Amino acid sequence: MPVYLVRMDHPDGAGWGEHVRAHILYLQRLIQEGKLLASGPLRNTPLRSGFLIMKGDTMQQIEEMVANDPFAVQGLICALRIEEWDPLFGCLSDHATGELPPELAAGVSL
Repeated sequence: MPVYLVRMDHPDGAGWGEHVRAHILYLQRLIQEGKLLASGPLRNTPLRSGFLIMKGDTMQQIEEMVANDPFAVQGLICALRIEEWDPLFGCLSDHATGELPPELAAGVSL
């Protein structure tokens, strides 16, 4: 199942604080369902920002999960970026495709 990197930027203000608990409960549910591998705030950013590592069969599934996040439902995401990622190396490599890009395939094994 593909892995996706999701970055959410949130406006500062009362809305964030009012809905952060519901957001966390939603993320915990996604973890239990095996759809969220990791999540947390980005530090030292000009806006409140979070980063999520999610799993889904398609980009559309990820977009739907993000759309159901309480922050999205309340209009508290001012910037969103979603990209498919292949974590070939490191502690998340068990979620990778295992296919090295041709430029790396010679002389590198997984």
